[in-house]
Amino acid sequence: MALAEAAPEAAQIFQLSDKILGYPLSQVCWHGPEADLNSTQYTQPALLTHSIAVLEVFKARYPGFSPACAAGHSMGEYTALVAAGALTFDDALLLTRERGEAMRYAGEILPGGMSAVLGLDVKEVEGACDQASAQTDGNVTVANDNCPGQVVISGDEIALTLAHDLLENAGARKVIRLAVSIASHSPLMVPAQDRLNDALAAASLSDPHIPVVGNVSAKPLSSTEKIRADLSAQLTSRVRWTESIRWMTHSGIDTFIEMGSGTVLSGLLRRIDSQVRGISLDSPPTWDTL
Repeated sequence: MALAEAAPEAAQIFQLSDKILGYPLSQVCWHGPEADLNSTQYTQPALLTHSIAVLEVFKARYPGFSPACAAGHSMGEYTALVAAGALTFDDALLLTRERGEAMRYAGEILPGGMSAVLGLDVKEVEGACDQASAQTDGNVTVANDNCPGQVVISGDEIALTLAHDLLENAGARKVIRLAVSIASHSPLMVPAQDRLNDALAAASLSDPHIPVVGNVSAKPLSSTEKIRADLSAQLTSRVRWTESIRWMTHSGIDTFIEMGSGTVLSGLLRRIDSQVRGISLDSPPTWDTL
């Protein structure tokens, strides 16, 4: 709310979001109730709207700025595609709404969960997931490779529970069950991905003005075909965030600007490469960091 009050560019994005969706998302963002905001069909459009509001303020303040590339973690890939001119805000907003509703639907018919694993590398976590899946005839897999020592796993209840035991025996510092009943970025999201792919097929995409590093490939998506392929596999595939950041740093990028809620990505960035700089922008006080 403070951002919209301080910058007309941000206020316009929130107003546009309300108009496109046909309900007052801005009021849910600013006034709750929190239960609505935490519901995936509201959360995803809200995150996109906030991030694009920050982007529009940034563009107004620095009209000559041209980033080398863009990337977004999980749903943030849609924000990155808007920033790169590959997807309009209107289409991205409707797609994220559909994405949230599709994920909720998949969670109802194929319930599961997710856990954060601290203190093991991704190969060790992969091994435990493979073993748990084989022993239970279920499915648990790496969902997010966030940074060295922080991996999120996702799957059905039985396989996830066994994976906890295996990971703790393997020396994990901590395995934390997340407060979700959806197995994001796992095969349990096939119903959601199938539903979302219908919407993606109808969406209008353009070649990006700048490279967008995709979650699935951890490589730049330079055409509409590559973008559509990445998004069409994203819900059932791992978010390769560590690899994505390393591709960008190896390409010479040394400063990252995080636009959206909080400072989570800047924190992960420090764990991946302590030599680069991360700047988080989400509210008026943070603009002084520039």
